[in-house]
Amino acid sequence: MYMCNCYMSWQKISRKRIRKYAIIQCNNSAPGIQNSTPPQADAGGLSGLSFDRLQPTDQDCKTRHKRAFGKFAAREAILDEEYWTAAWLRAESHWEDQPFVRYVDNHKRKFAEQEFNALKRRCFGRDGHSLKCFCIVAVKKEDRNIRRTVLNSVVGTLDLSIRQLLQGETFPGEHVGASVYMSSSKSGHSHRYGYVANVCVAKFARRQGIASNMLQLAVEIAKSSGVKDVFIHVNTNNKVAQQLYKNIGFEMVEAAASRPLIEKTQLLCLNTDSALCV
Repeated sequence: MYMCNCYMSWQKISRKRIRKYAIIQCNNSAPGIQNSTPPQADAGGLSGLSFDRLQPTDQDCKTRHKRAFGKFAAREAILDEEYWTAAWLRAESHWEDQPFVRYVDNHKRKFAEQEFNALKRRCFGRDGHSLKCFCIVAVKKEDRNIRRTVLNSVVGTLDLSIRQLLQGETFPGEHVGASVYMSSSKSGHSHRYGYVANVCVAKFARRQGIASNMLQLAVEIAKSSGVKDVFIHVNTNNKVAQQLYKNIGFEMVEAAASRPLIEKTQLLCLNTDSALCV
């Protein structure tokens, strides 16, 4: 996860809407869900969001890529409210280990607005860094007689970007010498790859296969996009995440390990042709 810096104004949730969400939350009876509900925002670029919007039904979700598992389903985000909830989950994940930081709620809110705007730019092709970007969300499946709001339905998220290696690179971020760059640029060869980032799951919904199924869907999307290699960075101290990625089929990029790209992280790669999950 990365740091974001942006100013935003914030609006407190009205008592009326709190009561409405509480009813839905009681029907869910999931522990911790009350603390996971993203707050509303009233800022430039967010005024069009409807925080009472109900989660689309399965029939309304006309997404090409979808993966159902247990009580959840992983798919592409289709509503602005889903992008916002994904951004808030990332903010909570980023500040999860720093609960006693002064004004932590303000920091999370600023982070969430910045990520929401950046996420929309990436997914609509306006960031200039990716050929294509997918925001994948994990949502609760429909329950008979229960309709949830989007804010109470999204429980996980990740990004999949389709990118292109620079001339001479064999993995993203590799330092390429001038001679190698010049010789490779003449060949005109290019190589597209997938890059996964911002994997996070709401606290109350962890250990239910949500992260692994979102990753599997990301690999499926990458493969259907003609991508052979999917990369991801993982913190060297995060043994749980390392094991998760290994179970999916990711392996350490040895060349990157000898020349660390980012402090305290490892670069992993999965070949979609031999992926265990596809």
